[in-house]
Amino acid sequence: MKLDGQKCLVAYSGVLTLGVIAALLTGFTGSDGSPRFDTITVQRINIVEPDGTLRMVLSNTRHFPGIIIKGHEYPDFTDRKASDTAGALFFDAEGTESGGLTFGGRKDAEGNISRWGHLAFDGYDQDQMFAIDAIDYGSVKGSTIKTWDPPDWPIQDYLDLLTEIEGLPEPERQRRIAEFNADHPPGVARMTVGNVRFPDDRSQDQTLLQFNDARGKRRLGATVEGAAGAPAMRFYAADGTVIDELPD
Repeated sequence: MKLDGQKCLVAYSGVLTLGVIAALLTGFTGSDGSPRFDTITVQRINIVEPDGTLRMVLSNTRHFPGIIIKGHEYPDFTDRKASDTAGALFFDAEGTESGGLTFGGRKDAEGNISRWGHLAFDGYDQDQMFAIDAIDYGSVKGSTIKTWDPPDWPIQDYLDLLTEIEGLPEPERQRRIAEFNADHPPGVARMTVGNVRFPDDRSQDQTLLQFNDARGKRRLGATVEGAAGAPAMRFYAADGTVIDELPD
């Protein structure tokens, strides 16, 4: 009889547990059958397609991924974790990183400020071709909008090289990277719109609009400079010399 009583108690506990679980699930389920929550506290969320292809990552600093190309994650060569990066990364239908919204910032023990935000979109199998940035380093504050012509070679080639030479002596690493760069021209900055402010020396303040040619050489620039806000427009030759300026 005592054994039967224990069996009944176990059965009762099991039924009660299932009832509580069912009640909880029912409470978090919408009318369409999908779970609903008022608040979710997590360190990382992966958004995937039905076949598992990664399309977006929302992450804190600790779980921020390295660069992911076609589903393969490379080491954190860009030191995003070290820079206190958090935010969202976007991925194309092939599972390759194609941009993101990231941010970071803090004041260290010596009182130095570092705060920044970055929104970028990448070219196919390459780095960014459009970006919006904002920085605040205490003595320097600024924001920019930039565009690039990305190179034609796949960025995976460079990541494979960094993986291959990881652990080699630094002189050898730099030699291999220099050889790679000789055959792989970088992307070219084409346009910059922005401003930079120096609270400790307002005479260096500048608001600018700059256009570069296909080789990345500055050809046209308009600025508002210094605390007085003096305007200027300059036209540049291919070698960088000023060929005309307004006002004269």
